[in-house]
Amino acid sequence: MEEVERIWLTASGGPFLKTPKSEFPSITVQQALNHPTWKMGKRITIDSATLMNKGFEVIEACRLFQVPPDRVQVIVHPQSTIHSMVEFVDGSILAQFSVTDMRLPILYALTYPERVPSDLRFPVMDLRHLDFSPPDMSKFPCLRLAYEAAEAGGTKTIALNAADEVAVAAFLEEKIGFEEIPQIIEDVMAATPAGRLESIHIVLARDSEARQLAEDMVRQRSRSASPVRAIP
Repeated sequence: MEEVERIWLTASGGPFLKTPKSEFPSITVQQALNHPTWKMGKRITIDSATLMNKGFEVIEACRLFQVPPDRVQVIVHPQSTIHSMVEFVDGSILAQFSVTDMRLPILYALTYPERVPSDLRFPVMDLRHLDFSPPDMSKFPCLRLAYEAAEAGGTKTIALNAADEVAVAAFLEEKIGFEEIPQIIEDVMAATPAGRLESIHIVLARDSEARQLAEDMVRQRSRSASPVRAIP
């Protein structure tokens, strides 16, 4: 790892990459589930639309490879041809690209460290161009929140995940708007005190508290309710 300068994670940008932020309040569930590249479950598809899925990958990379968040860079790549890159201290970059089929990473995970034959072939001769651009953190605040959680660690990462699950479920049930997903996550993170996770019991307790707080916020936004209480 001392030879690694930076880990690059590519994001497709989801269905709203070119949608003006002013139109986010009118985004429907059907629109958010219409991912341009990948076929995934509903929760993951919504996370892709908000870029939260890439935020989770930032946290995973930090934990798996013991690197700080500022050494994990997200870059928008609509073609979803390159899935990740590793930049080394000498300036060279190795990129991993393949077909956009989740069976391949699943196969690799199940058979690691071996590689077994498959028919998942990438048509290299069809490759024409690759587009890259930095993510818009103001338009997709979930990614910013994930970086903040990765930096803070501990209970903040628990709050991020728990609040996201609750908020995404509420959006899918049309209880809240698309733009309210990051708002609820940010409020739950702000109300969650920083702290270390010293046991699985603490993890489960903080997860439960964050979920309850997020559910309270959903109820408050969907209809009149009593004031939301912060986690003590």
